[in-house]
Amino acid sequence: MIFFRNDYGEGCIEPIMKLLQQANDESNPGYGEDKYSQRARELIQSKLPDVPSDIHFIVSGTLTNVVMMRHVLRPYQCVLCTDSSHIVQHEAGAIEQTGHKIIQIPNSSGKISAVSLSKTINKLNSDEHFLMEPKLVYLSNATEFGTVYTREELEEISRICKENHMYLMIDGARIGQALMSGIDYTLNDIAKWADLFWIGGTKNGALFGEAVVITNNDLKPYFRHVQKQSGAILAKGWLIAMQFIGLFENDSFYQCAKYSNELASIIQNEIIRLGYPLFMKSTTNQIFLVLNQVQYEYLKDKVDFEIWTYWDENVIIRLVTSWHTSKTAVSTLCQYLQLAMDASKAAEAQAEKEEEETENTEETPV
Repeated sequence: MIFFRNDYGEGCIEPIMKLLQQANDESNPGYGEDKYSQRARELIQSKLPDVPSDIHFIVSGTLTNVVMMRHVLRPYQCVLCTDSSHIVQHEAGAIEQTGHKIIQIPNSSGKISAVSLSKTINKLNSDEHFLMEPKLVYLSNATEFGTVYTREELEEISRICKENHMYLMIDGARIGQALMSGIDYTLNDIAKWADLFWIGGTKNGALFGEAVVITNNDLKPYFRHVQKQSGAILAKGWLIAMQFIGLFENDSFYQCAKYSNELASIIQNEIIRLGYPLFMKSTTNQIFLVLNQVQYEYLKDKVDFEIWTYWDENVIIRLVTSWHTSKTAVSTLCQYLQLAMDASKAAEAQAEKEEEETENTEETPV
């Protein structure tokens, strides 16, 4: 069975493994106060030349979101995001557990639109019964559907946040794939638009780890206090730091993301050529396609994928490529997709033939 279930199902890229092996017998101070953590912060800051930032490391994405929102929001403040956001769909109420309400806005291709955001903010601010202050806008880039925000969209959302004295936070679980999708902005630009964001390592070549970047000076103090209180400071902090040294020292972060995007593009183009419906067209490393039952039955024992949702009699599956995906696996997948389509067409032709024979039998006089 070929693996296209996710982009974190394997270990890590070779530069990270070498770093871990070289430092395995060293002794380091704990809790991120080591030379590797300092080096990792310097490397990330070098990608943000115009925005002096505080940089912290947390082991996982959900914990990162929780710590950042606990730090930013007061008890009477809420967060706005799309109804397809990771914090809504895949984090088991982790944000709500901190005592903060999530206001969901209908997504547009996985994204939050500036128009919908403005309308929602105006409605909340004019509703005397709501009595919660909208303070944070949360978005993912790339989104849960593999789509990517344009420069214009991010600039407009950032402007709306500033006008309404709100913070903009960007979930960067797949920010590498977003940046390598052909858009015209960089990490440095994101740092100008967002008050805080995070850079995902787990889904782009690292064993684990996410890097929190805080750009708003008002939010920089006491983050480590909240991080520690949340159980989010790893004693062996240099282990997370090494992930980002390996990713950024020679730009492997961007190379991994570009590679995974390119393979996904090959697969998506073949899906379109074969005539499969797409649930959502992606420019990154997640592909969503619609399968009928024949196609699903053919593929399910040959390809390891995730069932995203169901659509009438059809199954929507997600295929994901990564730094580890081989071109051979992509070629094999494309062959399977061709055979699944052939099987579907054959089944359809057989069903039509049987229906025609039944009609002819019913019309024949006894």
